[in-house]
Amino acid sequence: MNNNGSIIILILIAICVVFFAFDFFMRKLLKVENKKWFSYNHINHLHKIVDWAIRITFTVLILASTFYRINIDSTEIIWYLDVWFILTIFIIISESVRAFMEWKYETNRKAYILTISEMALMIVVLISIVKTNFFNLLI
Repeated sequence: MNNNGSIIILILIAICVVFFAFDFFMRKLLKVENKKWFSYNHINHLHKIVDWAIRITFTVLILASTFYRINIDSTEIIWYLDVWFILTIFIIISESVRAFMEWKYETNRKAYILTISEMALMIVVLISIVKTNFFNLLI
């Protein structure tokens, strides 16, 4: 592995540590209980339906965007059809719906503050990585 590959792995590890530390301290500060790892707990049945509708819609958008980008001239690339942009919008909408459902239906009403702050951190990191071409480490 070349030097850039090692640096990229170290940056990814650092990003994961930042996410875990942020989550840990915000949960302690807001007194919000931990969620299970690698599971997506829906607040109620309505949240489950809305969440799956959002996921299916964005999956179709990403597939359509990919098909469109494969079949066009590379000089005509439209920025809002980039996968990173679609994923950013997906994160914003999905986490906003989660925050609303937590605010409206969760017993611990501070959970929505954690969701909004985690979403903001995710967006900042994602945009930083994309706009800097992974901190100028990728070709």
